[in-house]
Amino acid sequence: MRSLLSTRREALGFATGSILGCVLGIHRPFQTAFATAAEDADVAWHDVREWGVEGRGWDETARYFDRLPAKAEAVVRPEVWNLSRHSAGMCVRFATDSPVIRARYSLLSANLAMPHMAATGVSGLDLYGKDEAGRLRWVAVARPTQKDMDVTLATGLSPGHREYAVYLPLYNGVESLEIGVSAGADFQPISPRRTRLLVYYGTSIAHGGCAGRPSMAFPSILGRRLGLPHVNLGFSGNGKMDLELTDLLAELEAAVYCIDCLPNMTAAEIEELAEPFVKRLRSHKPDTPIVLVEDRTYGDSWIIPARRSRNETSRAAFRAAYQRLLQSGVSGLEYVEGESLLGDDGEALIDGSHPSDLGMFRMADALEPVLRRVLKPSS
Repeated sequence: MRSLLSTRREALGFATGSILGCVLGIHRPFQTAFATAAEDADVAWHDVREWGVEGRGWDETARYFDRLPAKAEAVVRPEVWNLSRHSAGMCVRFATDSPVIRARYSLLSANLAMPHMAATGVSGLDLYGKDEAGRLRWVAVARPTQKDMDVTLATGLSPGHREYAVYLPLYNGVESLEIGVSAGADFQPISPRRTRLLVYYGTSIAHGGCAGRPSMAFPSILGRRLGLPHVNLGFSGNGKMDLELTDLLAELEAAVYCIDCLPNMTAAEIEELAEPFVKRLRSHKPDTPIVLVEDRTYGDSWIIPARRSRNETSRAAFRAAYQRLLQSGVSGLEYVEGESLLGDDGEALIDGSHPSDLGMFRMADALEPVLRRVLKPSS
């Protein structure tokens, strides 16, 4: 039987460890009630819904952090609707002089990670700050361990009043999110930008698979580089140029549309759907540039002929559709070939299909000059 002294020592050790956990940013279940109360007294909490989240294309959503409007449930396929509950591409912006930045957030799903994608990307938060040159630079990432998280994102920040952005999870939904700063610190919400949107419609790759952090999905990288807000409409396994999506896309105040669905479509599907999809979107938006993006090259296509054939046949069908669109008088189109999207060294993929952070960076490198060119006339 353990002695009373031993029990007291263990209790003291647990309390000490819990207080240390508060300092290190360990989430709430490891904090004592005393430490939690004392810590919260020094924090001012701000619900992000009070000023808005960037990357939400619609206000009329069933859940605040959904990517499609509530009306879409009756229009799109169930798979697309379920994936639209993920918060991919969303971020919240604010300015503060607080030396500490915290976050409390609740997730939709307890599935925090996938076998090929880390919890930090699937369900984490990503904090960026603006430096003296005006660049958004990485500061910290939340490492989720459960659905309800209370974390210190960053502490000991250098003095100064600066802007921040927090990117939301890629492959999980968010039920609630609060940003915490030191009590008495200045806090200025920054309203989300809702016009001149980079609208990206695609597959799991656009959705963010398999970025290590939320901000490393390539549409987010492009948004930072171009200084544009973006709406991520990547739907894992379900970016199939569904015609009903064109009506929803047209409701957004887009500066450019990127259509990147080949990884989810066979050559026959492309031949059937690509032209009607683009023509219908163009009928809604006569002047908005549309960028058509081929699929990336499978990492094992050099040694597995069936994989190479999959790339070649889908690309041939897409190029043929593009030529027919031009011949029929559809203007304002830009075409991006897929062979060089990930480089040529085979080092940019996680599983032969989904990009690593290196792959995401390379895709942004390939698309950035194209987007700058098509955006220049209206910039």
